[in-house]
Amino acid sequence: MNRSPLTLPGVVARVTEAALGPYQSAVIRIGFAGTWLMFLLREFPHRQELYGPSGPWGWQLAKDLTDDNHAFSALLWSDGRAWFECFYLLAIAASVALLLGWRSRTASVLFMVGVLSLQNRSVFMGDGGDNVLHLMSFYLVFTRCGQVWSLDARRAARDQAARARGERVPADRVGPVLWAVLGLALATVTLTGRFDNGWLIPALLWTVWVTLGLWGLVERRAASAEPRLLLDVIVNVLHNGALLVIMAEACLIYATAGWYKIQGSRWQDGTAVYYPLHLDYFTPWPGLADLMSTSGTIMLLVTYGTVMVQVAFPFTLFNRRVKNVLLVLMMTEHAVIAVVLGLPFFSLAMITADAVFLPTSFLRRLGGLVARVCQRAVRRDKGSVPAPRSPEDSAPGRVGAA
Repeated sequence: MNRSPLTLPGVVARVTEAALGPYQSAVIRIGFAGTWLMFLLREFPHRQELYGPSGPWGWQLAKDLTDDNHAFSALLWSDGRAWFECFYLLAIAASVALLLGWRSRTASVLFMVGVLSLQNRSVFMGDGGDNVLHLMSFYLVFTRCGQVWSLDARRAARDQAARARGERVPADRVGPVLWAVLGLALATVTLTGRFDNGWLIPALLWTVWVTLGLWGLVERRAASAEPRLLLDVIVNVLHNGALLVIMAEACLIYATAGWYKIQGSRWQDGTAVYYPLHLDYFTPWPGLADLMSTSGTIMLLVTYGTVMVQVAFPFTLFNRRVKNVLLVLMMTEHAVIAVVLGLPFFSLAMITADAVFLPTSFLRRLGGLVARVCQRAVRRDKGSVPAPRSPEDSAPGRVGAA
């Protein structure tokens, strides 16, 4: 695709003719879905205490709070243990589907419902990383995050290759069935009055459901290309707008964090990093924390460096090289926080938010490297099984049987 000139018509053409940043949107899809999935799996033994009926923040307390702030949570539709268990498993399944890019449009909506429902059920269980995930799950619904590195992209490429060979591509049967089931569930929830805390999430769910149905109808029945072209333009504008909002949100997070740090006396005298390293809650490796905090110079450099990087990052977007250097520094900082302070999910969420600024060339090389490593692993596994040398060796129970 040729780049349009940097004029108003050229910008409009670029925004409408394609969904920009396919690799960046795929990275944030994989990153946020993977982060939430790992969190749900790690807390699976404690799910009842965190978000379920056995937690200290009871169902009625959560219901009263959401009635007041109009937050959405499907877990408050029922206080039964069976409903909670089913919903928790649904949240895990939606995370896996979005991670793999299977029906990514539908999976992104279910992922958002899972994130909002669990976090709004127990609002005091979250941290900064949960807040980022909360926002990004909403923005992901508007993105075309399955263009690359997804099962959707793989299926589209397979169908395109079949058409190029003149073969008949079978009609999609999973999509209409999934659309009908979710529509029935959405209608049931709406008619039973479950959406009584606000209009935003119900309106969004119905809009997405209608849009997906219209998209499928146009693909199957439209005789001309104009309806599909119109839908592509609308979806591309939504995608590019959502991607811009995600980038602005990341800049806002760092800018506000940096400017608030500047106002703190501990950040001004260079000792702010020292204190969390000596809190029992944030020291999974006390020896490593003590080693880092023994040098006052290191503490001073880390404290001032953190503030300078966070304040400067939004301004470095105008210079690609400086921006890439700061990206490496910030991702390294979050990796250190994950290990030293024991905040892996906060760090993963922030690293994923940073990844939206990574260069496309780097992401393509990274994807190619991962694909080659996976292919070598598959070939090695296949080669490790010895081929049978005779019909007798292939009999059940033999070592050589596949």
